[in-house]
Amino acid sequence: MEAVAGGGGGGESAGELLLRAAAMVPAEHYALAALAVVSVLAYGFLELHFLGDLLRGFRGGRVELTFHPASEIYHRVASKCRSLHGRYLATPWLASPHLQTLFLGISGRPPLFTYKRQLYTVHDGGTIALDWLLATDSKDSDGILSEDASAPLVVIVPGLTSDSAAAYVKHMAYSMAKKGCNTVVSNHRGLGGVSITSDCLYNAGWTEDLREVINYLHHKYPKAPMLCVGTSIGANIVVKYLGEEGENTPVAGAASICSPWDLVVGDRFISRKLVQRVYDKALAFGLKGYAKLHEPVLVRLANWEGIKKSRSIREFDHHATCMVAKYETVDTYYRRCSSASYVGNVSVPLLCVNALDDPLCTREAIPWDECRANKNIVLATTPNGGHLAFFQGLTAGRLWWVGAVSEFLFALLDSKYMHQQKAQDHILHSSLESSIDKSPYVNVMEDGMIALVTDDGPCDDVTPSHQVNDIKQDNGDFTQQNEHTKEVDDKNITEVNGIPSQSPEQSAEQQVEEHYVGKFHDAIAPVKRSINQLTRYQGKSVWLLAYIAFVTSWPLLGSLAFIAFRKKFRNNLLAKWLRR
Repeated sequence: MEAVAGGGGGGESAGELLLRAAAMVPAEHYALAALAVVSVLAYGFLELHFLGDLLRGFRGGRVELTFHPASEIYHRVASKCRSLHGRYLATPWLASPHLQTLFLGISGRPPLFTYKRQLYTVHDGGTIALDWLLATDSKDSDGILSEDASAPLVVIVPGLTSDSAAAYVKHMAYSMAKKGCNTVVSNHRGLGGVSITSDCLYNAGWTEDLREVINYLHHKYPKAPMLCVGTSIGANIVVKYLGEEGENTPVAGAASICSPWDLVVGDRFISRKLVQRVYDKALAFGLKGYAKLHEPVLVRLANWEGIKKSRSIREFDHHATCMVAKYETVDTYYRRCSSASYVGNVSVPLLCVNALDDPLCTREAIPWDECRANKNIVLATTPNGGHLAFFQGLTAGRLWWVGAVSEFLFALLDSKYMHQQKAQDHILHSSLESSIDKSPYVNVMEDGMIALVTDDGPCDDVTPSHQVNDIKQDNGDFTQQNEHTKEVDDKNITEVNGIPSQSPEQSAEQQVEEHYVGKFHDAIAPVKRSINQLTRYQGKSVWLLAYIAFVTSWPLLGSLAFIAFRKKFRNNLLAKWLRR
């Protein structure tokens, strides 16, 4: 036993025995184990869903629709779209939102064609590149669409730092043009190879360029139904524009693809995890490249040194966007420019598409309840798809959302539910102001004219010259009506004064009444003229103005009623006293 114990004591330790046993395992086994561990970590990090697709028999995930129960847009339009009532299966070798988004940025396999470029100058001197892809060969003298064209016109708004050359934009433009629509890509300022020619840059909430382009296209091609498709930041701009305009837009139907919706929530999300921070840095790098192209302008308008050091979108917005657009803070910019706040006022049939695994635009920002409350909106969400990708097929040659949007828009064109712009609203509308800021804030001028009140004060020049002339002519009619009213009032007062057998006390009371009646008519005359004027070309606000007139004139009405009832009460007392 001692020998055994001595042998055990002089032998190898447990650790040495384990090492010897580990050394006997072939190296190939270790390589396989390391590969398995890396695969598991990569599967989780890249959010792969290949095994889930395999377990479901490669049927894909169901497309979930959110809409108002009484929505005619769903029951009469979206219900006819097979894409929205089926399933979406991602390309098997791109079964990850990150792989899809990365492949879209690197290749995307876009169709091959050439745009026809038109340079458009906006009101402040800025230049926008409009890139056309026509369905037919019907062109005018300058090679652009002929003015009597009646085929649908699709306006595409690209995403952040993207232009008409982006793969997903080409997929959408080619798909619509192949089906008979004329498409035009409205590039952002400073993109598409165009220099910045004014002291204004585009941002996530800048709707003025889109508003001016849409009004220009509608004026030039009035016979063509206008559709609008926004992607990513472009989707945020489109939805915000539709919410600002309400009924007063020539757009017949629209689509929003992968909108960030709430920029504050998106900012928190993109800096939360390691993989999102990678996207944040990549997008900031793209924004700095955009800024580098226009360095002479940004050196003068923004903090150029801060822009060069920016490592995130938020830092770039702090040093560039907020300074150029005059926002106090980055969060102020994000809150004011988030399209989620404008969803409730959208009056145009709108299809919204979002992937729940979007690595840039989180599902937390989607305004589910607001979309469900608006009868004009149908929200389609898929479990997978990445950001603007949604690749389909073994070769990844198609984007699912392109087919879904084109199917929805053509179903809308074949229905009676296309939005029609209200002409009476357009008379008082300026392309440079939001319809949300118009009413009920009005200013009654001394001559009885109604002027819209904005942050800059009354807008006296919000209509073209021919419309101003019409208003002046109508104002002359109002003056004649007021003079006639004054003559009738004077006549009535004369008849009252002509009543015989009045005592001196009664005459004094009558003079007091005449005084109050005169003040009352003088006070409400401008309000009456304003109501009549607004009734002529914006009838829907007449009750609002009537309410304002009643409230503002209530003190005088109360005084007049007090005098009238006091006289009646005094007469009753006098009659009772005489009976005694």
